Amino acid sequence: QAQLVESGGGLVQSGGSLRLSCAASRSSFSIYRMGWYRQAPGKQRELVATISSGGSTTYADSVKGRFTISRDSAKNMVYLQMNSLKPEDTAVYYCNAAVATMIAPWGQGTQVTVSS
Repeated sequence: QAQLVESGGGLVQSGGSLRLSCAASRSSFSIYRMGWYRQAPGKQRELVATISSGGSTTYADSVKGRFTISRDSAKNMVYLQMNSLKPEDTAVYYCNAAVATMIAPWGQGTQVTVSS
């Protein structure tokens, strides 16, 4: 019954910025490493950033230096600040646990489209 709801996507020009938000309905997510994933048409879903319950972060090489993942103080929201966006960032973005055994049903995601 866990629910993950992503928002904040949109259409932006190359070099622009977006801030994505993820609302996690299960308080148990607060103790798991959480991540942002993305899936572009014809490509596999990939993990782009993670954050632990203590705030330790990891990033895929493709977004390192441009994206910043964060959590709120209640540990029920996860954010992704996306700067210097490129057309190759175009994808549907999802949040979920970044612990394989704790993956919940996927939400609807939020579409990010970056024009060239």
